[in-house]
Amino acid sequence: MSETHHGGCLCGAVRYTISAPLRDVVACHCSQCRRTSGHFVAATSAPAAALTFESDAGLAWYRSSDTAQRGFCRVCGGNLFWRQLGSGDISVMAGTLDAPTGLSVSKHIFVADKSDYYSLDDAVPQLQGWT
Repeated sequence: MSETHHGGCLCGAVRYTISAPLRDVVACHCSQCRRTSGHFVAATSAPAAALTFESDAGLAWYRSSDTAQRGFCRVCGGNLFWRQLGSGDISVMAGTLDAPTGLSVSKHIFVADKSDYYSLDDAVPQLQGWT
């Protein structure tokens, strides 16, 4: 059975479709994710080839490190995507997906980098790094 998911930014300058199953959500607490989102990032992922755009007039990419780029809306500032250079997958900020998503959080990563103003009190696994 084919899965199709839709989403976009706050202002609508970026709207996308993903025609593939989505991975469950990973919550990343690294300092880069915190600074781009204002908190921590909750992202799913899918094959990059499954991502198409209904509108991408606002889409901009920022090279946030030697190995990754972040996609955002240049109009409203919405944090939309993260992709590791050379990877066939793209991470999609789960909050930009139209509900219902059917997803759940599967793990927290980079918990050693999390800020001090919140705690992680759920029963989801907590990892110090990627794995």
